[in-house]
Amino acid sequence: MQLLWFIPTHGDGRYLATATGGRAVSFAYLRQIAQAVDDLGYTGALLPTGRSCEDAWIVASTLVSLTRQMRFLVAIRPGLVSPGIAARMAATFDRLSSGRLLINVVTGGDPVELAGDGLHLDHDRRYELTDEFLTVWRAIASGEQANLEGEYLKIQDGKLLFPPVQKPYPPLWFGGSSPIAQRIAAKHVDVYLTWGEPPAQVAEKIASVKRLAQAQGRTLRFGIRLHVIVRETESEAWDAANQLIKYVDDEAIAKAQKAYARMDSEGQRRMTQLHHGSREALEISPNLWAGVGLVRGGAGTALVGDPQTVAARILEYADLGIESFILSGYPHLEEAYRVAELLFPHLPLTNLPAVEKQNVLSPFGEIVANEDFPGQHKDKATSIS
Repeated sequence: MQLLWFIPTHGDGRYLATATGGRAVSFAYLRQIAQAVDDLGYTGALLPTGRSCEDAWIVASTLVSLTRQMRFLVAIRPGLVSPGIAARMAATFDRLSSGRLLINVVTGGDPVELAGDGLHLDHDRRYELTDEFLTVWRAIASGEQANLEGEYLKIQDGKLLFPPVQKPYPPLWFGGSSPIAQRIAAKHVDVYLTWGEPPAQVAEKIASVKRLAQAQGRTLRFGIRLHVIVRETESEAWDAANQLIKYVDDEAIAKAQKAYARMDSEGQRRMTQLHHGSREALEISPNLWAGVGLVRGGAGTALVGDPQTVAARILEYADLGIESFILSGYPHLEEAYRVAELLFPHLPLTNLPAVEKQNVLSPFGEIVANEDFPGQHKDKATSIS
């Protein structure tokens, strides 16, 4: 099991849908989050993409030299960048980070935003373009010479002179719930991502993608994107969930849902169906809460509860075949620590916090004056009167 965190390049805060308690995106704050992720033992972090976000590649490039081991899950956008240029960007980052790059393939689900970036294709045609893009990208990134006469791309003698560290290329992650998106995933990617739907729905998607991959002679790994609200007790966790949306009013919900309605993303449609824009019955599955999705696009659900309960829910997803969990919480700096402190001890993680992994004796928490922390040898004291 691997746990990744999230770097909020679109801003952060204590509450949703309000400037109250909000934090601006700054280099200093992003650095704090990245270094917390790195030190606490998360496998890495997802950087979002889109016009509401700072550019993910530039942010990741500024943070890589300030971290030691975390990996950066960064988006490539078929139709907004050519496969050859995207392959060179990936190879360069992978080499200069000593193999710490993960690639998030984002086809996009907002026609208005995509039109602003110059892409004017409908849903299925964007995925057809993604198919051609990944065919070329995988060939070039693997060190092959690529030629393609496609409907959307015409590539002649595409190649990469400086290869990536990871072989055959940095792993490709991809999320898409529509039938055509699942076919693209089965054909090309390494990790298929789902948003945090109830376990039964996730199981259906995994089974569908597995069948499609087997038909291609391939196997995939699976990941999930979730928010987490974990506290020492169940009641504290649900109080924190309610606090997160304390400033969310009907006007904010209506505005957000209107924006989501214009999207042609099947994943967003499935997220919206979990709550239908209503505050009623937001616990859509045991400890799975859809309150975030009232005013936030994309990942809209959170696991809520005490550490043992949240860990049990995560393990339920793991039993379905999920290996990678991309988690987040508001504010992301404090919650990165809270999740590591409360949740990590209850999960079978491949990346443990750095101090435990190195087996170095180090104090945790506040040290009582003149007392030794656990594991430290006591020296004879001299009493001075």
